[in-house]
Amino acid sequence: MNGNNELKVFSGNAHEELARNICAYLKLPVGENEVFRFSNDNIFARFHENIRHRDVFLVQPFASPVNDSIMELLIMIDAAKRASAGRITAVIPYYAYGRTDKKDQPRVPITARLIADLITVSGADRVLTTDLHAGQIQGFFNIPVDELTALPLIGEYLSTQIDNAVVVAPDVGGTKRARDLAEQLGTPLAIIEKRRVGNSDNAESMSVIGSVKDKHAILVDDEIDTGGSLASAAKSLIAHGATDITAAAVHGVLSRLSLERIPDSPISQMIITDSLPVSEEKRNFLSVKSISIAPLLGEAILRIHEGRSVGEIFSQGK
Repeated sequence: MNGNNELKVFSGNAHEELARNICAYLKLPVGENEVFRFSNDNIFARFHENIRHRDVFLVQPFASPVNDSIMELLIMIDAAKRASAGRITAVIPYYAYGRTDKKDQPRVPITARLIADLITVSGADRVLTTDLHAGQIQGFFNIPVDELTALPLIGEYLSTQIDNAVVVAPDVGGTKRARDLAEQLGTPLAIIEKRRVGNSDNAESMSVIGSVKDKHAILVDDEIDTGGSLASAAKSLIAHGATDITAAAVHGVLSRLSLERIPDSPISQMIITDSLPVSEEKRNFLSVKSISIAPLLGEAILRIHEGRSVGEIFSQGK
């Protein structure tokens, strides 16, 4: 991979460990750059090597503090564009604001679309992401978007750890995700019907569709944030006869409230990926197992660089 089309991978400050692991898979060094904040809180980015006509990949999940992570990425993209990069791909393992994907109340924004516009206008040529909250977010972009799914990696791990399982969708909206995992594991599927109360984060679980009695229930979602919905769902599953509860999600946001809600719930363990950084202290406190998506992202980056199909990663079982 020499010459003007040379592959270069750079990292923002959001998740440098993931960028290093991706580069380890690619057998490449992490690109030399810096992103820092001046005393006036302005963000500055600079590349310390020639990227003219190079194929540049910028790794930056929208991790906490989310708005800083977004701004860092936009400034890195602009810097790469002005350095005459040949192609700029924004690698966003976790796309924040994904839940604000439609105008479901009067006088509210569609922030997921706004972020897409900002990324496009800043100069990105392509986006690589993982398990968007809603599939229609791909259509918010006017540039190519490759969306990967890490669910097969989670399923591969669970298949060696849990017997007599049932996969459970915590709400009707997550049925497809749960069904895909259930098919991979060869287990039954159950769905929790719930009713959300007003505009608060509280949700009342109403009933369980399907049998969970005497089974190890696997609650699967795209992300775990406050843990409120999963804790409520777990209590309903225990009430319906489930013997144990495992929560599985691609993105472990694990905000402050999760430290209060999850330990007090029937959830015995959580399976997430490293799409977002999670401190060792938080992992231990919440009994979290993290699965790396670096090989998945690395393979996708290599295929994009070489002009090969990204979708074949899944069809070939890689």
